[in-house]
Amino acid sequence: MLTTPLTRRFGLSAPVVGAPMAGVAGGALARAVSLGGGLGMIGVGSTTPASFVVEQCAIPRAEALPFGVGLMAWALPDRPDLLEATIDATPDLVSISFGDPAPWVPRLHDAGIAVAAQVNTVADVHRALAAGVDVVVAQGSEAGGHTGHRATLPLLQEVLALTDRPVLAAGGIATGAGVAAVLAAGAAGAWIGTPLLSCPEGLNSPAARARVRAAAGEDTVLTRSFDVAQRLPWPERWPGRALENEFSRTWHGREAELARDDAAAQRVADARQTDDLEQAPLYAGESVGLVTAERPAADVVRDLTAGAEAALRRVAGLLG
Repeated sequence: MLTTPLTRRFGLSAPVVGAPMAGVAGGALARAVSLGGGLGMIGVGSTTPASFVVEQCAIPRAEALPFGVGLMAWALPDRPDLLEATIDATPDLVSISFGDPAPWVPRLHDAGIAVAAQVNTVADVHRALAAGVDVVVAQGSEAGGHTGHRATLPLLQEVLALTDRPVLAAGGIATGAGVAAVLAAGAAGAWIGTPLLSCPEGLNSPAARARVRAAAGEDTVLTRSFDVAQRLPWPERWPGRALENEFSRTWHGREAELARDDAAAQRVADARQTDDLEQAPLYAGESVGLVTAERPAADVVRDLTAGAEAALRRVAGLLG
């Protein structure tokens, strides 16, 4: 059994946290990840109704499973209801990422809730530590969804040099060997999203899951085009890694023009309603080529853990 500061803190049997992917990670996926021994997270977007938080958190909570909720710092000033609903749901962990977590950490700590923050730069690390977060997530640009511009491994090593708090690695981890690699580097666990994109418990559609399984690792693009098209006020420093499609091939790099093109924006809005994956975003990381089957999330987590254990045993043999 793998034991790390993460597993001890949250009573886990797997050093794995499911990334809070808005639009994919609901209560059923969080429950499945936690049943596999990890910590499932529920993703909350900037326009998500507070009722979603209540309904989805009730799913893992009904079985007394550990779970968490992911919120976006830049959205919370206009959506205090999301924080209130999250606190009322009493998750074990709340991630406050993509902005300064400081204004919200005291409220969460007062409620007995641990706080994580995803970081993409060294400046982010210092800000998160000053805010008093309990867990730091080093998220590299290999990750799917919104991310920064640093690669996972160099960023992870810098974060580990700056703190003795538990550090998780995010971005590009999709096998047991990958989990073993970041554990060997000093991480307390892996924060995974892309390996869960083809799980039947996700909120994404069967067509989206099939598209993920057909994709290669070279098929992603780090772009702001989908945010600009949807008129979402995401800070520019966090573009999103998505599968390339007709829309991104047309508009990536032309965001200033796209901001004035209402017809293009409407195409994305319509595509999201009709599941047109050539126009709508499908966020996925560079490890997507390793996701080739639809599998229950609990099995994914268990296999990652077993694979990591086996890899670490093999590596131990290098010591002679």
